[in-house]
Formats: sequence, structure tokens, C-alpha cells
Amino acid sequence: MKKVGILMGSASDLPVVEKAVTTLKEFGVPTETHVYSAHRTPEEARDFAANARERGFGVLICAAGMAAHLAGAVAANTTLPVIGIPCKGAVLDGMDALLSTVMMPPGVPVAAVGINGAQNAALLAVEILAVTEPALAARLDQARAAAAEKVLKSDAEVQAKLYG
Repeated sequence: MKKVGILMGSASDLPVVEKAVTTLKEFGVPTETHVYSAHRTPEEARDFAANARERGFGVLICAAGMAAHLAGAVAANTTLPVIGIPCKGAVLDGMDALLSTVMMPPGVPVAAVGINGAQNAALLAVEILAVTEPALAARLDQARAAAAEKVLKSDAEVQAKLYG
């Protein structure tokens, strides 16, 4: 199975990134995580992206706040799918990071999830890998069925409480 590479622009993004790592582990997807900044360590970020396919990665996830250039910088150096997680910041509550992540120029796409949306980034990575991994697709189907069952159980509990 292909790995998912996870990059964060700063160690302060770790609380967000941990949710992606946990979700990927739950699906049995191998991960590798690094702190590489688009601005402070551009060569390391570029090298990771440029060699990711040869190193067995199938999807890259990039988490960054504020200017949030990491996902775009990584996408400029690979043709692997790149998913950006805009991280909430202290000044604009993550709107700056969201806009920086989604407003990519034509020809260099970055998929984006909501602000601090690490779990959805991981699930999107799993869905991408599941295109060629039937066992992973089956795990996704099971997870969706379990989530639906949980909602239906909650509905039954609410109905019982309200209407006896």
C-alpha cells in the first residue's frame, strides 16, 4: 500500500496533524510526518515533494497556517495529489490560511479541507488510495456503515426521550 506523507509548516500545527495521523492509522495506512516550512526550509520541502512518488507515497497532506504556502509549494514539485489543511491562526481565525490554500493558479491544484479539518484530509487521502486498494475501500464502506448506525442509534434515543 502507498504511504501518506504529512508535512506541517510548524511544530505548532501538530495538534491538528495528530488527528490526521490517528485517522490514517485506524485505516491501516502507513504515514510519515515532517516539519518543513515553505519559507524557512524550502529546499527540504521541495526535495520531499519531488521524490515522494519514488519513496512510495501516494498522497501528500500539508498543514499550515497564516500564509499557508506549504501545500502550494509542495504541489508545484509533484504530480501526486496534495491535500491542504488550513490551520487556524490567532489573527484571522484561519481564513487567511483557507484562502491561501484554495486559491491556487490553474495547473497546480491543491485539494483543500476546512480549517483544522485534519480528519477529513485523512479520509480524503484514504479515498484516493482506495481507488486501487479494494481492501481499503472495504474498510471505508465499513466505517461509513458504522457512522450511519451511530446516527440512527442517536435518532432512536432522541425519539424515545421526546415521545416515550
